[in-house]
Amino acid sequence: MKCITVLLAEDHAIFREGVRALLATDGDIEVVGEAPNGREAVDLARKLHPDIVIMDISMPVLNGCEATRQVRMALPQTKVVALSAHSDDAYVAQMRAAGASGYVVKQDTGHALFGAIKKIAGGHTYFSPTIRKRMADAERKAPMSGSAFGDSNRPLTMRETEVLQLVAEGAGNKQVASELGISIKTVEKHRQKLMDKLNIHHTAGLTRHAIVTGIIDVDSQMMTA
Repeated sequence: MKCITVLLAEDHAIFREGVRALLATDGDIEVVGEAPNGREAVDLARKLHPDIVIMDISMPVLNGCEATRQVRMALPQTKVVALSAHSDDAYVAQMRAAGASGYVVKQDTGHALFGAIKKIAGGHTYFSPTIRKRMADAERKAPMSGSAFGDSNRPLTMRETEVLQLVAEGAGNKQVASELGISIKTVEKHRQKLMDKLNIHHTAGLTRHAIVTGIIDVDSQMMTA
């Protein structure tokens, strides 16, 4: 049987090392790469073509939702499973909309993660039991009107979301331009489009919007303060 190749995307080094050590105990799984942020996760996925990317959601530079979207667009055969401390319906909906095939919360056991990897590699989906129950309840109660687990509305483009995250993390126009490989003038245009679309006209408002919508979390924003 062919090994399932896995890329780990997690910004906390100690937790990432723990997951790598856990996965090493299963001879059917091979960790082929690790990334401390979403941008590196996308770049490594394009280079390594793993079967599965284990994706944290709250990561610097590029969050897990946007990284998932880019991985799935570039590599349709590569599947993504979210591994997050957040189990809120909104986070699950965002990851599903981005193309994730599964969602495991960090409070679950290692057995759950193994199960998720193997089921998803086999062409199925996997969601933690508590999430799966809420999904079933939501679909049963509101089959016609939709629910928190339906497709999320994303009026921002991929590039605008990238710019929004970097701005919310405290990056200036020059730093954003360098990170994304675009001109400062282009960054300024994206910022203006963001403000027009969101009807927000100052950086503090953009930061609040990024936190509320889960693009960054409060902890990452405080670290840049």
